[in-house]
Amino acid sequence: MARFALVSNWHLAAPIDSVWDALYGVEHWPEWWPYVKKVESIEPGDADGVGALRRYTWGSRLPYQLTFEMRVTRLEKPRTIEGDAVGELCGQGRWTLSPVGDTTRVRYDWAVSTTRPWMNRLAPLLAPAFRWNHNQVMAAGARGLARHLGVRLLSAQ
Repeated sequence: MARFALVSNWHLAAPIDSVWDALYGVEHWPEWWPYVKKVESIEPGDADGVGALRRYTWGSRLPYQLTFEMRVTRLEKPRTIEGDAVGELCGQGRWTLSPVGDTTRVRYDWAVSTTRPWMNRLAPLLAPAFRWNHNQVMAAGARGLARHLGVRLLSAQ
């Protein structure tokens, strides 16, 4: 399997609670994140949402889609959301939110392996394209979240 360690950073002119609510409300991501095609709830998890299992279908700038399930493994409102992915991508994801005055910095760490045979075969050649694609998808999410919240996106990397 091809392994990727990807980091995205967003800075939004929004209070941390607003950003948290939008990221925690994954069922609404398709409304504001252009590459999130579908989010299906499979298991609700506990009262806080730990253990919740959802199936995500993502589009991309490149001509392919990915589907995987993600189980929430840790929630620390309003700072951290972590989960484990299985499916066409396997690994861990972690959202980390940090207030900076009236703004919020968001970091997403995504340590995953691909499971699709064609991706694994071509990863030595296409790894830069896969990283570029991930960055494009995440940048679209940052812009979509800023629009959704009605705030300025100060930066997205």
